[in-house]
Amino acid sequence: MLLGKSDGLGGHRLLGQYAKVKSYRMRHTKSSLDIKAQSGLMNTNDKIIRTALRAYLKTLHARDRKLRIIEEFGVEHGTARVDVAVVNGILHGYEIKSDRDTLSRLPEQMDAYNSVFDQVTLIVGKQHVYEAIMLVPDWWGILIAKVGAESSVVFNCIREAKENLGQSNLSIAKLLWRGEALRILEDAGGADGLRSKPRRLIYERLSTIFDQGALEAKVRDVLFVREDWRSDAPLVLNGG
Repeated sequence: MLLGKSDGLGGHRLLGQYAKVKSYRMRHTKSSLDIKAQSGLMNTNDKIIRTALRAYLKTLHARDRKLRIIEEFGVEHGTARVDVAVVNGILHGYEIKSDRDTLSRLPEQMDAYNSVFDQVTLIVGKQHVYEAIMLVPDWWGILIAKVGAESSVVFNCIREAKENLGQSNLSIAKLLWRGEALRILEDAGGADGLRSKPRRLIYERLSTIFDQGALEAKVRDVLFVREDWRSDAPLVLNGG
């Protein structure tokens, strides 16, 4: 079934050009739903979408040998933070825009996310879906989050994420802490003259001596084992 006028999403047929809808239903306790009815429909908020997204991602990646799910993952030295990042064979960012949010900050966030993530998925409340489709790049995935029956959150996948072809090696290098970046350079024999230099020069050197694929693999390896994350950035781990 294609989303259209009969789907209760505002009477538009814009979504009909995309793939068939895939639905994922995540259960919640009623106490977790801080929502209000509006015209017979319930509005989503960040809390319930985030809780459902964690459950969805753990189910989706249950068979992954190595996995890290990181909340409030900082990019560009923390100038932007994606709501949830999944690190496995790729780096996939998930940004939440609930019915209670606005999309005013999304253009700025897009620039930061596009520079580092292999894939990005936007999870939106039903009131943002048409604006989101017009705003984000075609390679971004889009999930619509709705409150369903029995205190559940339903994710309707209207567009799956595709490969990002516009990443920046320098921005990928900046995902590393200074000491992490310096250790990679030392292992590669490229740290001479940089140990006491500003981190900017370290990242620049790192971004030039490795091609994108090699640099991404090294960054993922570091993220898998990194400790001392921010106390408000919960982690979910699989395997090593």
